[in-house]
Amino acid sequence: MTGVLLTALTAPALAQQADDDDGKLRPAEPDFNLINLPTTLPLPVHSGNFRLTHRFAGNLRQGSFGDNASNLFGLDQGAVIGLEYRFGLAKHLEAGIYRTSFGKTIQFFGKYDAMHQDADHPIGVSGILAVEGTDNFQEQHAPSVGGVVSHTINDRAALYAVPMWTHNSAAALGVDRDTFYMGLGARVRFLESAYIVGEVSPRLAGYKPGDAEYGFGVEKRVGGHFFTLTFTNTFSSTFAQVARGGSPATLYLGFNLARKFF
Repeated sequence: MTGVLLTALTAPALAQQADDDDGKLRPAEPDFNLINLPTTLPLPVHSGNFRLTHRFAGNLRQGSFGDNASNLFGLDQGAVIGLEYRFGLAKHLEAGIYRTSFGKTIQFFGKYDAMHQDADHPIGVSGILAVEGTDNFQEQHAPSVGGVVSHTINDRAALYAVPMWTHNSAAALGVDRDTFYMGLGARVRFLESAYIVGEVSPRLAGYKPGDAEYGFGVEKRVGGHFFTLTFTNTFSSTFAQVARGGSPATLYLGFNLARKFF
């Protein structure tokens, strides 16, 4: 009788502890990013994650199918490459550095996972603080602050809203401007470890040249590895670059490759 009573009393606590396990597999939220936008996936303490981004320079919306095929759909036309590493500093707190060859931009960022979706909370919430600069962080510094709100559906889908404010978003023009955008994205698992993903980041206020950044792709998870074949309208991958939007009439093939170290 005592054992049954103890089990009844400790079961909710054990379930809550399992929900708060930053290292557990979350099938609907398997990666720290959609395509460019962040997710609320937590990183365990003293663990890491490496990410490689690749955007080929061939515009798939120019030329005929034969022209694009002759260039292997952009693979023969160079690429914009980015490297990122993030590390778990404390419970629900992580920091990272990301460098992309697009403008030789370096971005430093931190993320705090304030709330995870569980039986008591219908959403997950993370806060984000970042600063970046071009020419290896020597010029055009642009800080960003924002967050991520997520909702997962039966381990099959995840929905995201990413409000983000960026200062100095028109730095390349020598003009002091800000941009506020609302990233929207989703990931849907259609096989045990395969997904489709999409995102768009309309600018709601401030400096907003060109078109809103968007991207979509297909994904595969293999153990701690995660591969995404992407199609985007921009080479952008940092918060300030996303604020500056994408180019009209463009579509670039690319990929993201991530590896968890936990």
